[in-house]
Amino acid sequence: MGAASVDTAGPGTAAGADNSKKPSEPRRPGRPRSEQADQAIIEATIEVFAECGPDGLCIEQVAARAGVGKATIYRRWPGKEDLLVDAIGALRPDLPQPLGRSVRTDLTALVDALCREATNPRLARQFALLHGDGLKYPRLLAKYRQTVLEPRRELIRSVLRRGVATGELRETIDIDTVMFLVSGAALARGGPGVAADPRYARRIVDELMAGLAAR
Repeated sequence: MGAASVDTAGPGTAAGADNSKKPSEPRRPGRPRSEQADQAIIEATIEVFAECGPDGLCIEQVAARAGVGKATIYRRWPGKEDLLVDAIGALRPDLPQPLGRSVRTDLTALVDALCREATNPRLARQFALLHGDGLKYPRLLAKYRQTVLEPRRELIRSVLRRGVATGELRETIDIDTVMFLVSGAALARGGPGVAADPRYARRIVDELMAGLAAR
């Protein structure tokens, strides 16, 4: 009379099913992940986070900015904190790689890059994680430290260690203390609306080198 119904529930669940075919592997729940959608969501999350902070960020805003539905986000992340942790994890240090010719030149380039970042309003919200927001979102702060802060600090440390090894710097310097002096000077000078000044980076390094240089 009518056409036989198609078996969609698996082998052996309907009369007349073709048992000669090997059963296929069970399909994983949910739709296949799209790298393009993932990237759009992460980028949108970073943008909204920069504008609103972790408290002001909501999934609806991110979905609208990324051009996806809320369900697409919730299939990937159970909530906004998990999404923010992954977004922060996607950030990578974008500092100039030391050339290795002189400590003074490499430190000046790093301080100048840090000063320019500190004047970027999009990045200012990230720095706020260290001064209040991170206390409410410890997972987010830990990810930021691991992914963004520590690689930057290690880059500065590597320049200082090389300076000690080559005799440009005193053997007795405290590497971590000097690293914090370098990065702190850049953050103190910066801020949204403050114009970057390459002369400032040179002055900072000149003052540091006056006290750190090997005699």
